[in-house]
Amino acid sequence: MPQANERSKMNESSSNFEGLNAFQMRGTCVSLRYKAARTRRTATTASHAINSIDNHKTARSRVSADPALNELNTMLLADVFRDSLPLPAHLDPNLDAALRHVLSNPGSLVRPRMVLDVAMAYGMDAESANSLAVALEYFHTASLIFDDLPCMDNALQRRGAPCAHVASGEAGAILAALALINRAYALTWQALAGCPRERQPQVMAYLEHRLGVDGLLNGQSLDLHYSTLPHSRETTERIAQGKTVSLIRLTLILPAMLGGAPAREIQLLERIAACWGLGYQIVDDLKDVLQSVDETGKTAARDVLLDRPNIAAAIGVPGAVERLTRLMELGDLALGRLLVKRPALCFLGKLRSDLQGELSRVTQDACEMSMRAQS
Repeated sequence: MPQANERSKMNESSSNFEGLNAFQMRGTCVSLRYKAARTRRTATTASHAINSIDNHKTARSRVSADPALNELNTMLLADVFRDSLPLPAHLDPNLDAALRHVLSNPGSLVRPRMVLDVAMAYGMDAESANSLAVALEYFHTASLIFDDLPCMDNALQRRGAPCAHVASGEAGAILAALALINRAYALTWQALAGCPRERQPQVMAYLEHRLGVDGLLNGQSLDLHYSTLPHSRETTERIAQGKTVSLIRLTLILPAMLGGAPAREIQLLERIAACWGLGYQIVDDLKDVLQSVDETGKTAARDVLLDRPNIAAAIGVPGAVERLTRLMELGDLALGRLLVKRPALCFLGKLRSDLQGELSRVTQDACEMSMRAQS
């Protein structure tokens, strides 16, 4: 019965939000589509760099010497994700069930694929790259488990399956998250062991900074207390910098650091991570407003219901699309400069195209919402 009441509130909240934005969005479909088209045009700097690099022969890194890592697909990565945390035979059945539930629902695995690609570009050895990729995905997954808990977002579905606390109880979910974090640190030590000693302190300091009280934890705390903060673009982006952007930065920067990337390339990767991290958060916020649970694979309309940061709620759907467009333009500039220096990172152009596709889809959703409101 409480869940039914909550769903009713969610539906009412979503309906109210849709009505609020209908007024804002009348006549904006053409504008939104123009912005999406403009973003495609302003990608020429990056796309020209990518096209020229496609014809440029670059030396293959040590990672690519391993065919399994060179041709990793989602199915293979899902196996690695599941098997990198061995479960002992004497493990308590409740914790065993909780971990098996989490490990059998790995999501899209975009981040570990990105880690492996960056590692390839900077010549990390295969074993170290693989350990780092899984470690960062375990950190990410643990953060999602905590984020979904009843004391935080109280979500019901994640990655197309029941949340860990729904399937295994709150205690089981918390213990599973701690097990992932513990294993993630062990895998990170393994990755560090395969790299020059002089790089290790910088890498560990960066990891602590992005996961700790300066990064992910602070962002989560601000998220939980958003109701007491100004509901502005600046506030929502500050929270996203702590949560979403911190994880994207780890994905791009850690393998580059371990591979010995020059300072200028690290700087450009930081810019790309900031622009794309905020961009993906805006896409996620728009999906929370515009799409259903069947489309997103997780509980929808939570942000408005719980008064949590959502840039579409803070500045409106058209404003959010405009901000996303601008972030993509800034990311394109950094990407074009980076690819001139490091052609082997040309795969980032594909990730940028994926973000463009997400922008096009949410723009279409926004237009359809506007037309429904006017009919």
